[in-house]
Amino acid sequence: MKNLKMKAARVQKDYSQKDLAQIVGVTRQTIGMIETNKFNPSLQLCLSICRALDKTLNDLFWEENDNEKI
Repeated sequence: MKNLKMKAARVQKDYSQKDLAQIVGVTRQTIGMIETNKFNPSLQLCLSICRALDKTLNDLFWEENDNEKI
């Protein structure tokens, strides 16, 4: 499952993957891999991405599953 929420937030800010990568201090490839769920970022990186995109952890990284109650 792709991280479409993160990609949508990035596009809404008019950031390329490279732009966001530079802001948070990683490579463009890392951002691409996060968006395609091929890389599990650290909590620190998630927080940096959230700050850069003006979003919360829940906005970008919480997966909703209607069949499962936590």
